[in-house]
Amino acid sequence: MTSDSPQNTNMPATSDPYAPLREKVLQRVLEGTGESDPSLRQAVAERTGVPADLRALVEKIHDHAYKVTDEDIARLQPTYSDDQLFEIIVSASLGASRRRLMAGLKALGDA
Repeated sequence: MTSDSPQNTNMPATSDPYAPLREKVLQRVLEGTGESDPSLRQAVAERTGVPADLRALVEKIHDHAYKVTDEDIARLQPTYSDDQLFEIIVSASLGASRRRLMAGLKALGDA
């Protein structure tokens, strides 16, 4: 795993009192039971090994989530159920937010 992957437990020097709770949520979302395979949820959170049909959506969530449209979701509905899409979107969002948080905490620790 990379240093900015969602499962990385190496915290920057800055103290984060919410880290245990956040990691528990991340673990439940990525590894818990669901309609989508846990390995798929992990892949979209880490932004690696994402299936080709999901790549555009996952990239958009990681880079510019505000640009996701109804059409992006509708394009995937013939292949994925609404529950699967929800889990995929939440997993990608958590991965993206964690990456940003870790970068911010690292910057504070380096300051």
